[in-house]
Amino acid sequence: MTMGFRIISYLEGISYLLILFVTMPLKYLFESPEPNKFVGYAHGFLFMAYIVFAIVIKAEKQWNNKTLGIVLLCSIIPFGTFWMDKKYLSKNA
Repeated sequence: MTMGFRIISYLEGISYLLILFVTMPLKYLFESPEPNKFVGYAHGFLFMAYIVFAIVIKAEKQWNNKTLGIVLLCSIIPFGTFWMDKKYLSKNA
């Protein structure tokens, strides 16, 4: 289950960065909203999956509510999911 969450967290983080640094500038600077729409749909799905996986993994990893809150907060901070993976999901964690 942890490996699935790691994959979802990386994909969610990548999709978030794509929205922030690629598709939003395309939408507002070059008036091309289509990429933002498609990446936005994917990101929305991945974001929801991230939340569900984090709640499920909480019991497996025996996280307290504070740790779960930090993990959830990482999904809305750019590069947060990558830091979260290293801190809470890597084999050294």
